[in-house]
This record gives sequence, structure tokens and C-alpha cells, in this order.
Amino acid sequence: MDQHIAESVGRPDLIRLDDRLVCLRFETMKVVSALAAVRHLLDTGTVRRGDTLLDSSSGIYAHALALACHRYGMRCHIVGSTTVDRTLRAQLAGLGATLEQMEPCSDLKLDQSRRVERIREILAEHPEYHWMRQYHDDIHYLGYRSIAERVRRSTGSEALTIVGGVGTGASTGSLARYLREDDPGVELVGVQPYGSVTFGAEHVSDPEIIIAGIGSSIPFGNVAHELYDVLHWISFDAARAGSVDLLRRHALFAGLSTGAGYLAARWERDRSPGRTVLFIAPDTGHRYVDTVYARHGQVARLEDLAPLPVADQAELALPWSRMRWNRSPSPAHGRVGSLV
Repeated sequence: MDQHIAESVGRPDLIRLDDRLVCLRFETMKVVSALAAVRHLLDTGTVRRGDTLLDSSSGIYAHALALACHRYGMRCHIVGSTTVDRTLRAQLAGLGATLEQMEPCSDLKLDQSRRVERIREILAEHPEYHWMRQYHDDIHYLGYRSIAERVRRSTGSEALTIVGGVGTGASTGSLARYLREDDPGVELVGVQPYGSVTFGAEHVSDPEIIIAGIGSSIPFGNVAHELYDVLHWISFDAARAGSVDLLRRHALFAGLSTGAGYLAARWERDRSPGRTVLFIAPDTGHRYVDTVYARHGQVARLEDLAPLPVADQAELALPWSRMRWNRSPSPAHGRVGSLV
């Protein structure tokens, strides 16, 4: 029996959509990493119950950290993006978290930079606060070991490909790292939005929006570039088509990052007949009703979409590009953090 709702919320479902396509579906994915990170900090004496944990978030991690703080008796302070909506604000308030939300801004890079600057100001005022550094610390990999073990048990001896949004690197990178302890042949396919600097696509802009949950306009230190075999860059419109198709075809109501991952996973499955492809669904579709599902009649058919094969980031083009990464190192910046 679970001792706290965070443990239940953080436990994903494994759903087989067809004989070689599997969905790892979370209600709120980052709860599993936040719980493990806070537990580790307490166990190692880095923080004590009652301390304040601080971080920046565009939404999902704010909720995850607030739940983890509630579970372990910590205080929570979030510097939130302009994208934090009314529903999440109400939940954070109810959980006792402090939220400072940035003023509206159409430039995601400016929004992220302002949040980081505000974090530094808060730390200068309150050096006793602990900055969780979700974008930089490998401590956020820890919670996915148990998920990897469950995936291993469920898929058995099947040749496996993992597909998911890169984001901070914690979910996709950690699953691949833990699964490769037993099977080095596990492949990792990362999904990125146009405009993300993480794998060198900052020169291509999406006319709609950058999908913040799977990419970034500032460098993230805990992305292990050398773990990835293949990359897909997917636009808002293509990801939206994936989300709508996933609901129509498989009754799975999920967010925009999931739609992008599903689109890439179908492509990889169709071209790797000997492999099972598992894609990550990090959250439900409720936050995307207006931006994604309200315009469900306007999306392209997945059968009409295909990625442009590219050999270099200079060749990237909307709405969808694919490139072999071959477990190469970072194109522009190094990593920090060495916990795992």
C-alpha cells in the first residue's frame, strides 16, 4: 500500500498498443525523479526535514517537487514559467508551495533566463535554501532505475528501442543507462523541438511554439549526449497530429510531448522489424485541450508525414527531421554532475 499520493501518481502504466509498440504512460512523470532525489538528499544529510527546496519549472516539475516536499516534510519554492496555468497554481498553493511566476513573455529563452537569474537572486538572499538544479544535476536520474527494471521484466528478451523527449535527459537517458547494464544493445531515440540548443537546432524556429518539455533554449547540464543513437526534431503541428492520432487510434489522452514521441516511435517501429519500440508519455492531455485537441479536425494524417533524413544540423527543416547521432558527445557544451 502506498504511503503518499505521490507514490501512486509517479507509478507509470505499461500499455502494449500493438505487437511491437509499447507506451510507458505517466500521469505526471517527474514525480518519480523528484521523490528519489529528495529521498537521496535526506539520506545523505545534504538537507534536513523542514528545509526549503528551490527550483525553476515550466509546470510538470513544479508539481512533482511540491508533491515530494509534501511527502517528506520539506518547504518548496518554485520560480515558475509564464506557462504555469490556473489549475497548477491552485494545486501548488494547496500543497503549501511558494510560487513566483514570471510575467508573460513570448520569448522562451528570455523566460528561462529570467527564471535562472531569479533563482540566483533568491539564493543570495537565502543561502540556506537548496537548489534542486533539475536541469543540471544527475541526481534526477535515480528514480528511473525501478522503472527500467519494470520495463526489463515486462519486455523480457525482446530487442528494445526507447523513444522519448530529451528534456533534461533524466527520463530517456536514465532508462537507457540502466537498461544497458544488462543489454548494451538497447537503442535510445531522442525527440527534440526546433529551436532547442541541446543538439544544435537553435537556428531553426518553429512558427508555432517550442515544445518546452522536450527541449531547451539554454544548455542543460545533465543531458548525456553520448547515450543517444538517433534524434528526431518534430514541430508543434506534427506533434499535435501525433497526440490526436494516439487518442483516436488507441484512446490514450496525452500531451504534446507524447504526440511527438509517438510519431517518432511509429517511424522507428516500421523500420526496425526485429525490435520492440517503447515510447514515453510524460503526462495526460488535460493541459492541452485548447492548444491541441480543440483543433483536432485540422491535423494532418500520420500516413502523410515522414521525416527528412539529415546528416548534419545545417540540413534541419520543418516539420520533421531525423538524424543518426551514433552516441556522439555534446556538440557545444559539456555536462556537469557525476552522481550516476
